[in-house]
Amino acid sequence: MFMRLVQVKVRPDMADSLPLMYSERIIPALRSSPGCLYASLIRSVGNPEEAISMTLWDSQQHAEEYEQGGLFQKLLGEARPYLAETSEWKVQLSKDFTLQYQPVPEEPVVKSLHVTADSGSMLSAADRGRMFVRIVSVHLRAGAKEEFARLYAAEIIPTLLEVKGCRYAFLTEGLEERNEVLSITIWETAEDATAYEQAGIFRHLQAKVEHTYSDLYLWKLAAEKKSGQSVSTTDDLHVRGYDVVTGSSF
Repeated sequence: MFMRLVQVKVRPDMADSLPLMYSERIIPALRSSPGCLYASLIRSVGNPEEAISMTLWDSQQHAEEYEQGGLFQKLLGEARPYLAETSEWKVQLSKDFTLQYQPVPEEPVVKSLHVTADSGSMLSAADRGRMFVRIVSVHLRAGAKEEFARLYAAEIIPTLLEVKGCRYAFLTEGLEERNEVLSITIWETAEDATAYEQAGIFRHLQAKVEHTYSDLYLWKLAAEKKSGQSVSTTDDLHVRGYDVVTGSSF
């Protein structure tokens, strides 16, 4: 399988309108796209103006055909009125030597991801409502991806599927990010995901794979243990939560 994450910034006054547009226009278009298995719009818990279109495909080829065939750009154009116009301004000198301030368009961030391990079941049409997505990004040491994927499939997925509320788990790796992987889990509710973390299960699973983490992150853990203080690095593990606001499987 193949996954695409398209991250956008939404205009505050359009935050409640975008899900309806996604449901009425984007989902039907993706349903008719060869190879698309699932599509959902998810909204950041910490930043409601950040949204992600998450799609699953049966192959990288079909995902690329969708993008290169022009449908992606067409749907993005239809979504433009709902998206933030700019986060910065460009200053330039006009022909009559006056300063002009022009907005720099806010472009979506697209991540194309191979699914290297998954929970084996497919999302169903009934998986809507209060569902919650948890995305964990991890930086690994060089050459450790295969070992991490093996442990994820053999140790982490079986444990996750026994946890109350965990419905699906995917391990993905980007086409460009050499040593970063994303663990994407889908939960019945945000409360179930929170309970999983608070119960210490997440930390228990981390311990099974920590030896594959980047040298910088392992140094961070050792430094924190020695000093008793938090240490930040570029390879920090990041956990982000998203509410599913609309979605469908095909």
